[in-house]
Amino acid sequence: MKMRVAVLLAVIAMFCAADAQKCALDGLMSSLTKSVASAVLEKVTLSCIDASAKGSLVDCPVGYKPTGCSCGNACGSWDIRNDQTCHCQCANQDWTAARCCKIALK
Repeated sequence: MKMRVAVLLAVIAMFCAADAQKCALDGLMSSLTKSVASAVLEKVTLSCIDASAKGSLVDCPVGYKPTGCSCGNACGSWDIRNDQTCHCQCANQDWTAARCCKIALK
């Protein structure tokens, strides 16, 4: 890891002269960010499922996280509790639904 940092610093030094007013790192950082993002995205998958229940609460299955909620009786007020549960805030809810997703390595 130390060697990678040293190489990165050497590359940065080549792009940035001590007397330069503007360092040419913008292009380097943009390319580096894009290549890292591409490498990460090639190794992961996003899978999503729907969960629903009667009442005002629905839990996502283990390993999944709620990304959005939907409520019956035209209720538009909801929140996510404990990073796992969709909660509809209106009284007397007949149903609650959640979109549950997880990121996994391929």
